[in-house]
Amino acid sequence: MKPAFIPTSKVIAIGASTGGVETLMEIFSKLVPPLPPILITLHIPFGFSGSFAQRLDRLCALNVYEAIDGQAVENSSVYIAPGNRHLTLQNRQAKQYIKLLDGPRISRHKPSVDILFRSVCNTVGSKAMGIILTGMGDDGSIGLKEMHDAGALTIAQSSKRCVVFGMPGKAIEANAVTKIVDLEDIPAKIKKFAER
Repeated sequence: MKPAFIPTSKVIAIGASTGGVETLMEIFSKLVPPLPPILITLHIPFGFSGSFAQRLDRLCALNVYEAIDGQAVENSSVYIAPGNRHLTLQNRQAKQYIKLLDGPRISRHKPSVDILFRSVCNTVGSKAMGIILTGMGDDGSIGLKEMHDAGALTIAQSSKRCVVFGMPGKAIEANAVTKIVDLEDIPAKIKKFAER
């Protein structure tokens, strides 16, 4: 049985691009409740984001959704940005909600990892965890730096099994990263963050 609603304060934000589908599936196959809410921006076309959310939901012990505008955010649940909207988080009356934004590409992408990371930083600050995974380009490095500077725990996937070490590499260059972590060790870092 999957978990019921529990109010939350911690949030985990994850960004990925090239190689991200397989990488996320490996991480999430090892995650079990209870965990804070997890928001994901993956560079994936509209139409594929919904089917990927369904695949991930079948694979893991968490509730996985393609994010819907106005949706309340819950613990042990995962929200994936639709392939044509920026995913952001809002506080309203001591609860957190998804806010999807239309508009221009940011860091050459829509959805943009930078937009997600900045939003989570503005909403929960040091209570957040930011994870940047495999991907081409530099999307996410600016937002992850903001999270890092606000006291959030920030992690970059190491180059060891990274399909493309662009996004994590750029975040490391920007001094946006607390720890560089091998892919197989990321689930344990998420669990430790949830428990602290």
